[in-house]
Amino acid sequence: MKSMYFTEEHQLFRESLKSFLKKEVVPHIEKWESTGTIERFIWAKFGEMGYFGLATPEKDGGLELDLFYTVILLEELQKINSGGFAAAMWAHAYLAMTHLNKEAGDLLKKEYLAPSVLGEKIGCLCISEPFGGSDVAGMRTTAEKKGDTYVINGSKTFITNGVYCDYMIVAAKTSPELGNKGISIFLVDKKVPGVTATKLNKLGWRASDTGEIAFDNVTIPAANLMGEEGKGFSYIMEHFALERLVMGINAHARAEYALDYTLQYMAERQAFGKTINKYQALRHRFVELQADMEMCREYNYLVAYRLNKGEYVVKEATISKLKSTKMADVVIYDCLQFLGGYGYMEDYPLARLLRDSRLGPIGGGTSEILKEILAKIIIDKKEYKTTKVE
Repeated sequence: MKSMYFTEEHQLFRESLKSFLKKEVVPHIEKWESTGTIERFIWAKFGEMGYFGLATPEKDGGLELDLFYTVILLEELQKINSGGFAAAMWAHAYLAMTHLNKEAGDLLKKEYLAPSVLGEKIGCLCISEPFGGSDVAGMRTTAEKKGDTYVINGSKTFITNGVYCDYMIVAAKTSPELGNKGISIFLVDKKVPGVTATKLNKLGWRASDTGEIAFDNVTIPAANLMGEEGKGFSYIMEHFALERLVMGINAHARAEYALDYTLQYMAERQAFGKTINKYQALRHRFVELQADMEMCREYNYLVAYRLNKGEYVVKEATISKLKSTKMADVVIYDCLQFLGGYGYMEDYPLARLLRDSRLGPIGGGTSEILKEILAKIIIDKKEYKTTKVE
C-alpha cells in the first residue's frame, strides 16, 4: 500500500508482523475465542519481538519508534479477525503502559514497565465504574492517604485484561470534595489483598477477558501514586486522545478487512449465471463503502501524523473515533448482507466481525459523549490542555 506516511522500513515491519501473526497467533484464535482466555505464552512472544515496546523509550527497554509503527500494529491485529485478541494486546500496550511511560516514577518503571515491554507482566487501565460509565469525573472509587500508604475502596467495570492482569492502573478520588480536580492515578498490583475480579460475559471481543474489579480496603504504598496527587483527570484526558485514535484506526482497519474479504467473495459467488460483483446494485453500494473507509483511513493517518509531531489532537482524535467506528459498523453490516445466508454463519468471518465491531461506538467513550465533547470544543470554544509530568 503506497502512502506518504509509510517508509520502506515501515513496510518491512508490516510484512514481518503479518508473518508473525499468521504463524504464532492465527492457529490459536479459535481456541481463545472459545475459552475467553489468551494463553500467557503469546504475551512473551510479543515481548520478544518488541511489539509492546514500540512507543516506550529506549532507556526503559523499548524501541522508541514513531507512531506509524503503532498504526501498523493496530491495523494488522484487526485483520486476523479477533477483536478480543487485538483489544487485549493494545489495552496493555497503549492504555496501561501509556500511563506507566508518562507518569510512573523510576521505581515503578523498573518493577513494572520493563517487564511489560517483555510481556512478562500484563497491565490494565481501570477508569470506568458501574454507576459512572463515560462520566469519568463522577467516579466513586476513593484512595485515602494513611501515613505512607493509600487505602483504596470502590469498583471498576468493563476493564479489558482485568481478570488475568498482573497490575492495574487505577483512577481514584483522593479529594472527593474537589470533583474532577481530586482524582489521582495509582498502580495496584493484582496480588494485593482486597482486590477481586469477576469475568463478564460479552457479546463480542470474546477472546479477551473483561472484568469487574472490586477494591475492599486495598492498601498500597504511597510510592504507587503516579504523577501528582489531584492531577489524575488531566492525565486521563491527555491520554484519551491516543485511545480514541487507536479505536479510530482499529475501526478503519477492520472495515478494510471486511471489504477485502467481501470483494473476494463477490468475485467467486455466482447467482443467476454471473458473479455477484457484476450486479450494479451491489457494485455501487460496495464502492460507497470503500470510499467511506478510505476517507476515514486517510483522516486517521493525518491525525496520527500530527500526534506523532507532538500536537495535542483531542478534537481530531475524537472525530476519528466518532466517525470511524460508525463507518465500520455500517461497512461490516452491509458486507455481511452481501454474503447472504453465509454472512450469518459463524464459519464465515463477518458474523464475528459484526459482534466485535459493535463495541466501537461504546468503548472508550460512547458516541453520544464524544458528540458533546466536540460540541464544547467547536461551539462553546472550550480548550483542553495537556498536563506535563515532571
